[in-house]
Amino acid sequence: MSTPANAGRAPRSSRVRRTIAAVLLGTTVLTGPFLIANHATAAAAESVLTQGTPGSFADLAAKVSPAVVNVSTTQQAKAERGNPRLPGFPPGSPFEEFFRQFQDQFGQNGGPGGGPDDESEGQPRGKVGSLGSGFIIDAAGYVVTNNHVIDGADEIKVTLQDGTELPATLVGRDAKTDIALLKVKSDKALPALDWGDSDAARVGDWVMAVGNPFGLGGTVTKGIISARGRDIHSGPYDDYLQLDAAINRGNSGGPTFTLDGRVIGINTAIYSPNGGSVGIGFAIPSNIAKQVVAQLRENGHVERGWLGVKIQEISPEIAESVGLSQPKGALVAEVTPDSPAAKAGVRQGDVILAYGGKPVNTLRDLTRRVADTKAGDTVDMTVVRKGKETTLTAHIAPLPAEQRVAAAEGTGPATESAVETVKGLKLAPLDGAARSRLGLGEGVKGVVVTSVSPQAGDLPVRPGDVIVKVGDHSVTSPAEVTKSLHEAEKDGRKAVLLLVNRGGNESFVPLKLGKA
Repeated sequence: MSTPANAGRAPRSSRVRRTIAAVLLGTTVLTGPFLIANHATAAAAESVLTQGTPGSFADLAAKVSPAVVNVSTTQQAKAERGNPRLPGFPPGSPFEEFFRQFQDQFGQNGGPGGGPDDESEGQPRGKVGSLGSGFIIDAAGYVVTNNHVIDGADEIKVTLQDGTELPATLVGRDAKTDIALLKVKSDKALPALDWGDSDAARVGDWVMAVGNPFGLGGTVTKGIISARGRDIHSGPYDDYLQLDAAINRGNSGGPTFTLDGRVIGINTAIYSPNGGSVGIGFAIPSNIAKQVVAQLRENGHVERGWLGVKIQEISPEIAESVGLSQPKGALVAEVTPDSPAAKAGVRQGDVILAYGGKPVNTLRDLTRRVADTKAGDTVDMTVVRKGKETTLTAHIAPLPAEQRVAAAEGTGPATESAVETVKGLKLAPLDGAARSRLGLGEGVKGVVVTSVSPQAGDLPVRPGDVIVKVGDHSVTSPAEVTKSLHEAEKDGRKAVLLLVNRGGNESFVPLKLGKA
């Protein structure tokens, strides 16, 4: 179970004072008719809460638990010369420190840690393991779990509710959604679960989670759906259900159920200041998971559609700069040459508002819809360009293999020749010396930001950035930047978009206009 973030807590004394104050207000202030109204409201709320609430989750737990399994893995631990570590101890733990002191005293002299003649560098020094959860989706033995549960495993074992242990093989996995599909063989019929419809789930719906927290074995917890569409920055396709059912380490890969016993999510992450449940867990929605699992089962991998654009969020400032009434859509910061987007006529600076007839309100809307599009399909897109809407048609291609792009971060001052200052920015031409210092090729054109005035306030650019465009105008000299900014001010614009190259990556930033 991964933990995406930490959260602080108020001192206990202040929480107690607030709780006491709330109780006092509830019992002493509300008198007369207000108290009667409060009783009526409470009775109505209690009536709503009891409707559809099961008296017990026992029948549901008995029905689904046999298909929920424990997933354990082992992998060979490698010894590191000069820094041997006992497998299984978390880095930085007291146990690791104790073992390190033990080895310092005994291990380097031929003791338990191996002596100076030990040639075991890079060789197996024992096995490390991990525990997680999973669930059976087909009586033929297909088991779903999280990718991070089995990542790097040499051996995978599935344990059924009755204690039966079965070796598992990896059918396929998808790191982007953190889903893996396993296969086991059994002499007896295996129980299986059905997928539910996560799109129909509402905030406040009851759910039940079953899993293997802390390696204890089958454990049942219940709660409600606290929120939908959560982005915890774990990958490009984040769209988690947030749950308040107790989810802990070891629940990873286990299912969350609706009251009719269907799998509505795969428990994947928690938000916790201490590593334990604080009532904020995250599950992959079933409608995303079942599509990924179907591809893994058929192909062993997931094939996604590819448009070929780098996009960024529309902030209120950017919306104002491009003439949008609301901050929605996806701003195209870069178009990959010879990509489906380039062939469709998408340009840098376009705002994509709709894809395949569905609105694009956020970046994730576009990312998921493109990924779900089959290679070879034709899709219409609505884009805004220079304040006008137009429709473009793209022929979606398969997502190519990922490529690593190395870029140097610009440091140090740029050339001082022909320096000009505008809006608190000191600008200089992008000459050969600046290109070498910033790690930029000859294909990059623009103007270097050499410094930013402290009196200019919070500006979206920093020293080392290269301003490529001001609005729709490409710039190659400080004078052109100054001219474009002054023209935008004369037109009454409150902000203007700058296309900035930072370390080899281009993106748009809004620059507020006014006195500076």
